[in-house]
Amino acid sequence: MTDLQKLTIGKALNLGLRRAMEEDPKVLIMGEDVGKLGGVFRITDGLQKDFGEQRVLDTPLAESGIIGTAVGLAVRGFRPVCEIQFEGFIFPGFDQISSQLAKLHYRTQGKIKMPVVIRVPFGGGIGAVEHHSESPESLFAHIPGLKVVSISNAVDAYWGIQQAIKSDDPILFFEPKRLYHSGALRAEIDVAGTPQQMFSSQVVREGTTATVVAYGPSVKVALDAAAAAEDEGKSLEVIDLRTLSPLDLGPVFESVRKTGRLIALSEAPSESSLTSEIAARVQQECFYSLEAPVLRVTGFDTPYPPAKLEEHYLPDLDRVLHAVDRSLAW
Repeated sequence: MTDLQKLTIGKALNLGLRRAMEEDPKVLIMGEDVGKLGGVFRITDGLQKDFGEQRVLDTPLAESGIIGTAVGLAVRGFRPVCEIQFEGFIFPGFDQISSQLAKLHYRTQGKIKMPVVIRVPFGGGIGAVEHHSESPESLFAHIPGLKVVSISNAVDAYWGIQQAIKSDDPILFFEPKRLYHSGALRAEIDVAGTPQQMFSSQVVREGTTATVVAYGPSVKVALDAAAAAEDEGKSLEVIDLRTLSPLDLGPVFESVRKTGRLIALSEAPSESSLTSEIAARVQQECFYSLEAPVLRVTGFDTPYPPAKLEEHYLPDLDRVLHAVDRSLAW
């Protein structure tokens, strides 16, 4: 029996969390303002009302405490879902994530599992103040013992959050905050259907001229660029990474062997980043297929700027198309 609903990313996350809580009484949600307020982006709206204060917990403003408590709850058999209100607030909890959450399963030779999900709204484009628009995902992808996921659409939001919660591994779940309530990204979802495998990359638009690989909020930019490039007679293949650690680069290698060109796109700064890793791996695996060097379109290697300047900082359609032209000029 199908149950089709047309949902934004934000609503899809809310329903995915609700379904996970209905299916497993050990699933808990915790974070700053996630209860009565429903979160600053309203992703947990209504969940405390329906499941109670024992399962949807408003916490103090203490990220280290939130994550440390989640580690303890996981040891006792619960499946905590932590919300970090904005990505820039995660760093007080970095020690708990890197020293405890990522290592306990390995440290105990598999005896203790860490089924903890940390939801992280990330990225720019909302006109916010400092610490509210950053892209720190590369830092966490570098830590062995963590899985790192980044969604770009409502279908992956609904199914991905449920799969993350069911996983026995600790997962950082990065969500593109500026797209939460975008009507243009509403998608029809069979909420009673069968999910696709979340921890894999996916070709979201086929093409032959060049490959553009992206994740999170940058996927929409890549798709918009592909639509514009089509008007110029260029056919861009767009791949959504979906999982950032471990990277699933098989579809990327296959695409590059077909197109001979790759543009790696991300809002994060370029140095020592996921786009760096993608460029290195593609040039290692596809060297004889490349017609041009791998090019990267990223944020700049500076702190995230004030809101007035963010449109100049964030990669946009024009920067992607310029990179395509540069690649074709080789």
